[in-house]
Amino acid sequence: MNFRALDKNIQEQVISLFTSVFSSSEGEKEGRLIGTLVSKLSSGIDNQEIICFGAYEEETLIGAIFFTRLRFEDEIQVYMLAPVAVSTKHQGKGIGQALINYGLDELKKRFVAVAITYGDPSFYSKAGFQSLSENIIRAPLKLSMPVGWLGQSLTGEPIQPINGRPKCVKEFNDPAYW
Repeated sequence: MNFRALDKNIQEQVISLFTSVFSSSEGEKEGRLIGTLVSKLSSGIDNQEIICFGAYEEETLIGAIFFTRLRFEDEIQVYMLAPVAVSTKHQGKGIGQALINYGLDELKKRFVAVAITYGDPSFYSKAGFQSLSENIIRAPLKLSMPVGWLGQSLTGEPIQPINGRPKCVKEFNDPAYW
């Protein structure tokens, strides 16, 4: 298995992967919702505001992960990890965790201070994410499941409070994802 940064040329494969995985695990409606989000995200991959990494077995895409920039008034680099998918037949083999760790290592190389995610604490805690109070870092929009707001320092220092509500990339600026 190998990992690499993806670009817009891989869009159809990425959309198909996410739609299939989320339809299988969460139902057809969620599959369509995430498929639409991934369509928008993958068309905007610029390796700065929207970054995507893929996991490959030989030349077959078996997993992918997005990181998008959160912008604050303070000059601090914060990225949000979401969404991530591993093909159904490759799940349970540690590929998702390896992909997350690969992405976090790549962000560290870019001097990113904090990674945020919004999801299942039991899954993301395996990759070092911890519960994050909105008193420390607020979400861009109102959270429907505040327990899923998680963060991780990429500098080795504790996460410091950041004032204000961040701006997310336009693709995530929809309450349906929060």
